[in-house]
Amino acid sequence: MRAGPGQMDMTQAKAFFARRKDTHAGWRRHLHQWPELAFGEHGTAEFIAERLAEMGMAVDAGIAGTGLVATLEGRSAGSTIGLRADMDALPIQEVSELAYRSRHDGVSHACGHDGHMAMLLAAADYLAGTRDFDGRVRFIFQPAEEAEGGGRKMVEEGLFERWPVDGVFGLHNWPGLPLGTLAVKPGPVMAAMDLFTVTIKGSGVHAALPHQGTDAIVAAGALIGSLQTITSRVVDTMQPTVVSLTQIHGGNSLNALPDEVVLHGTVRALSNETRATVRRKLEQMAKGVAFTHDVDISLAFDPRYPVTVNDAACATAAAAVAVDLWGGQGVLTDYRPSMASEDFAFMLDAKAGCYAWIGDGRQTPLHNPSYDFNDDVLPLGALYWTALAQTLTNRDHGLFGRPREDMAA
Repeated sequence: MRAGPGQMDMTQAKAFFARRKDTHAGWRRHLHQWPELAFGEHGTAEFIAERLAEMGMAVDAGIAGTGLVATLEGRSAGSTIGLRADMDALPIQEVSELAYRSRHDGVSHACGHDGHMAMLLAAADYLAGTRDFDGRVRFIFQPAEEAEGGGRKMVEEGLFERWPVDGVFGLHNWPGLPLGTLAVKPGPVMAAMDLFTVTIKGSGVHAALPHQGTDAIVAAGALIGSLQTITSRVVDTMQPTVVSLTQIHGGNSLNALPDEVVLHGTVRALSNETRATVRRKLEQMAKGVAFTHDVDISLAFDPRYPVTVNDAACATAAAAVAVDLWGGQGVLTDYRPSMASEDFAFMLDAKAGCYAWIGDGRQTPLHNPSYDFNDDVLPLGALYWTALAQTLTNRDHGLFGRPREDMAA
């Protein structure tokens, strides 16, 4: 259940975010200027903790190294929800003349996590000042989203045992969508990510006398060609799948065949069944090429992130909140999942919840050296977080049923 259309009066919140936009943008630009890589977000965590403390919140630090959780109690008993923002930057050199461009060489917020943190801080800024919600909101700042599994580590270290929630929600900026459009739907929305390494060991020999050895490079070429048939000839054509080789290493001489060639790659899929099919076929192909080319091949498979799957009730409720805010034209519920991956999936594996995209109105893609978060998204994302908190924690109409009366931390 939720408050019906028109029952949320967000006039006060909208005015607050408009009035505080420059302050919130200043926070975002500070974070942009001082980006930090996975599990090294020490300055970032300190900055966030200082802002939360200024709002009067106690901050629990150190989970998963640099992660933070701050809890805010509402005006009365109600449900507890978690709102999550990712903290880490990417090892990408920023190409920009911005006054607030990255001051850390080779590191930048090319995925907009600076904006995610600022949007969540902005929502905390409003909610801490008004306590205009029931229940409890936990603000979760997660390290190491970019391929390092900070979300998994937070869960493994007891995130939801130490700071229980009824549901957990994530939000990511999305280039290519109109400014402020919210994309949210039930089911899979981002792909699983598995990494693999293939090591091919041949017998090094003079390049002029290849018959005296076994050629790891030719074997690698055969395997590379075979891999391209997995998505086109093995996996169900109705199941989106990506198998990409990302690195090839082998040889350092102009006139000798190398002993070893190493291939690195990634698999993206929207179901565990497809992941298993791809892995099985990779193993079969490796054995076949090894036999045909008389080389030894080993395959190391590294499952990193599960599929990001939205709970149906949570996604429906999130979409309804966004429709109340912006009308049906501002909410997208019929879209293709992304084959990129997201370690918020680990939190959704542990708790019901929902991951949404919010349009940034620009075309520069994520992970591009020129990418910069659009500050016009800040008040919109903060408004969504605020409305979500007010709606889903409601003691009478909240999503998670009649709440516990106990308001102890």
